[in-house]
Amino acid sequence: MPGQRSITEAERLASAKLGGTPIRREQMAAVANIHRAASAVRQHVENSVLRGSDLTWTAFVVLWVVWVWGESETRHVAEEAGISKGTLTGVARTLESRGLLRRAGHPADGRLVLLSLTDKGEDLMVRLFPEFNEEEAFVTGRLSDAECRTLADSLRQVVLQVEEHGEERRRTLLGGAAPAPRRSGRRPRA
Repeated sequence: MPGQRSITEAERLASAKLGGTPIRREQMAAVANIHRAASAVRQHVENSVLRGSDLTWTAFVVLWVVWVWGESETRHVAEEAGISKGTLTGVARTLESRGLLRRAGHPADGRLVLLSLTDKGEDLMVRLFPEFNEEEAFVTGRLSDAECRTLADSLRQVVLQVEEHGEERRRTLLGGAAPAPRRSGRRPRA
């Protein structure tokens, strides 16, 4: 099964499969390892820290965003969490039912919904984040502080490249046409 192969084996298999295909191998390895690292970290943290609080990675990230940014519109929370508004709706309902998150209408625009932490949600994050951070330290345990800073700076450059030039690149790849908006057939929700 693919999930049971080591990173070394996966790299060997990809290299054998691609053979003489003219590709940018270093860039392929960088992006593949971003994905592998993110998946490994997510799975580890869900199984070590978040499981005890009955949270998924996505639920934790939503709580984190609202904890750090304070009361926020759902569209901003979804964007910061890297999830769709539809996914956020389900996660927010679950967190609200557990008494961790509060949803309220926007005072100036009734179409918008604001999210904020409850006292219980605030208490959870104050207790849980130090445990989460201990696992951040664990998963980066083979790196020095300087290497962690270099890695963070390098990944920041990847994010900035996509943020600053991604839309232009997508338009170019689509032949100058703007990407068509995704339609679900349902009325947009806040």
